[in-house]
Amino acid sequence: MQEDSSRSPSYTVACEDYVHVVEFSPFSSGTPASLLAYGGNQYVVVGTCLFQEEDVEIEGVEFNVLRAFHHELRVDALAWSPESRLDRIPTVRLCTAAADRKLRLLTSDLQDRHEVKVYIKHGSVVLFHCSCQSSLFFLIHVCRVWDLDGNESTVLRLRSPGMSVCWHPEEVFKLMVAEKKGTIRFYDLVTQQAILSLDCGTLISADWCLTNTIKVGAVAGNDWLIWDITRSSYPQEKRPAHIDKARLFKWSRANENLFATTGCPGKITSQLFIHHLGHPQPVMIGSAPVGSGLSWHRTLPLCVVGGDRKLCFWMTEM
Repeated sequence: MQEDSSRSPSYTVACEDYVHVVEFSPFSSGTPASLLAYGGNQYVVVGTCLFQEEDVEIEGVEFNVLRAFHHELRVDALAWSPESRLDRIPTVRLCTAAADRKLRLLTSDLQDRHEVKVYIKHGSVVLFHCSCQSSLFFLIHVCRVWDLDGNESTVLRLRSPGMSVCWHPEEVFKLMVAEKKGTIRFYDLVTQQAILSLDCGTLISADWCLTNTIKVGAVAGNDWLIWDITRSSYPQEKRPAHIDKARLFKWSRANENLFATTGCPGKITSQLFIHHLGHPQPVMIGSAPVGSGLSWHRTLPLCVVGGDRKLCFWMTEM
């Protein structure tokens, strides 16, 4: 593994404060531009991104702020609703989680109506994911699902702290939950029963490949791991990633063989590795001031990491 060929970001966007979490919307906005949201210490900013790879008249990246929401606390997680679109009747809707253990549902018509609903205070929120009309939270050894009216619909008992969660892209009642002790379970929310499980060592982050759902990836310790869920409950591939402990694993939405991992921040910088399943070494190594969050563009082989007063974007040719 090569450690001395780090690349600076392909593009950057200046922000007013530290960015703790950043997410591209995985859904079409109805326009050529993609929706992107990022959260800082007391705010959430929603905007659109358009890159020169999408429009030859643009130099680098064009980022336009649509709406800034005041947020009482630092934003620890956020997720987009598929209701967010910019054509027809423009609407942005997303959920956030923070250290006060509350869910905030942010909605705006980008004109006169801007709403922040605050609800749910129950245990310690670690991570959540939003899909269609429901939101999901990890309490220390419990995974709970609510609808967006605040009604709890499902409670899943875990055997260790939850670390990651993903909804199936098409079958809305299928859910992946990854636990710290290394078990990744797939649940049918109709029966509220586990239908499949995968195993590895102490797990830090996991993700379901939404362009090919037989693939699951994770980081555990310093390594990345890949499963083919049709073949075995144990990883088909396992390779070292970061010298220090790995932090996040995210599949590309544009290429089922492309994924990214980040390392735990060092004193000055943190590293982003972009991997391709056809290559033994990372196809790109990015380096930036201590970063937070990791998200892939919906159609481009491009990912973003937040940082100190900036968003950093890396484009890969794969």
